[in-house]
Amino acid sequence: MTDGLETDVEGMDEIAERRNDLAARVRAHAGEIARELAVLQGGDYGQETFETDGGEWTLKYEAGDVDYLRFDPNSGAETYVVSSKQPPEPEALETAMADYGSFVRAYNEYVRSFDGLFADAPDDFPEVESTAELVAERDRIVNRVREVGNAMASQLHRYNGDYGTYATTISGTRWELKWDGDVASYLRVGGSDGVYLLSQYGPPAAPEVRRLVDDVPAFVEAFNEHVAELEADLDSVEF
Repeated sequence: MTDGLETDVEGMDEIAERRNDLAARVRAHAGEIARELAVLQGGDYGQETFETDGGEWTLKYEAGDVDYLRFDPNSGAETYVVSSKQPPEPEALETAMADYGSFVRAYNEYVRSFDGLFADAPDDFPEVESTAELVAERDRIVNRVREVGNAMASQLHRYNGDYGTYATTISGTRWELKWDGDVASYLRVGGSDGVYLLSQYGPPAAPEVRRLVDDVPAFVEAFNEHVAELEADLDSVEF
């Protein structure tokens, strides 16, 4: 009799090696499909699911390469044929590989389904209207407003110090000019959420300029009245 200690133990190294070799070849092949999908979909990230008679295959790609390839058979547990973790069990891989060819054919049919997609797509488009003239006129008006704003800032600097704000109401809307030295930092119309007719950034949209520019003279007149009142106050001082 024997207690079994002298019985040879079958090694798994050869099976594991074949499994690893097959898994590596599948990863490389599925990687080609992942790159093609990324090109087709126009992005580096995404996934597609393909149905076969044997089940569903889901390929997720990331940065133009396969992230995982999952086989969900009609019966039995799903298998990650390709993943960032360890390779699948040999039997699970064998079951999945029996349907792998169907997966590739389903992918090829998916790609062929787009044949002729752009056959009737137009490649002749209408001329695009230029905004150059409109923008030039908008900038001319805004530059003129800036000249006026800087002139007001210079006077406010003389009377009220290096920086501050002057605000008044025109046509029921708040107009606020902020000065920094002799320069207008901004001219805002409509409160904190209003339109910056002048700012350190770009000019406002042309329709906004057109909407507000008619009230600029009234704003200047209100400012002039403000200055006249200041001068009258100073004239009344006696020593």
